[in-house]
Amino acid sequence: MVPKESEVLVKMIKVSKVYRSAGIIFPILKEIDLVVSKGEFLIIMGASGSGKTTLLNLIGCLDRSGVSGTYYFRGKNVNQLNDNQLSHLRNREFGFIFQSFNLLPRLSAWRNVELPLVYQQVQPSKRKAIVNQMLDQVGLTGKGHRRPAELSGGEQQRVAIARALAAQPSLLLADEPTGNLDSKTGFEIMNIMKELHKRGMTIIMVTHDQKLANYADRTIYIKDGQILKES
Repeated sequence: MVPKESEVLVKMIKVSKVYRSAGIIFPILKEIDLVVSKGEFLIIMGASGSGKTTLLNLIGCLDRSGVSGTYYFRGKNVNQLNDNQLSHLRNREFGFIFQSFNLLPRLSAWRNVELPLVYQQVQPSKRKAIVNQMLDQVGLTGKGHRRPAELSGGEQQRVAIARALAAQPSLLLADEPTGNLDSKTGFEIMNIMKELHKRGMTIIMVTHDQKLANYADRTIYIKDGQILKES
């Protein structure tokens, strides 16, 4: 079933990416066609080097070099945005979760979650309420004062999820969020993602772990920069 345009969050048409080095062109993505609807949980599956993380970076407007094709977000042509407009789009619309957590080690968990709200110039009183709510939501009540080194890997990833949610993004982008975790902790993180999806969050997640496909509404499989199939 083809979604209505009003229901489409991400739309890519013949999107390709190449990398140039010493005059040689290396194709990374090849004419990707992709539509993601609001409220959908999409998993991008593929082996290392397949292009799945590159595709996620393009969706999150983290990479523009060597890119061709057309990308629409909320019906707006991303190709036509300047750097300031792209920065605004990233800060307001996207929440990012990375395999390596990417927390600032000198800041407490609480301050890490607060950062996107500081960038958005949210009032301090509102920031406090939002940060406490996000930490509660990911099961870290009472641990906001701890620095990343004082937390387990699973707890650090929970902080990263809380930080990604703090700015109330319309799209959550997760790159191998369980990749550095043991199976039990990874399962706990995926249950958080599942609960977020139930609440209406749109999620695009990259993984190589076939077992995680069951959490998604739809899974696309990438090999050598091309979408092979979806299920």
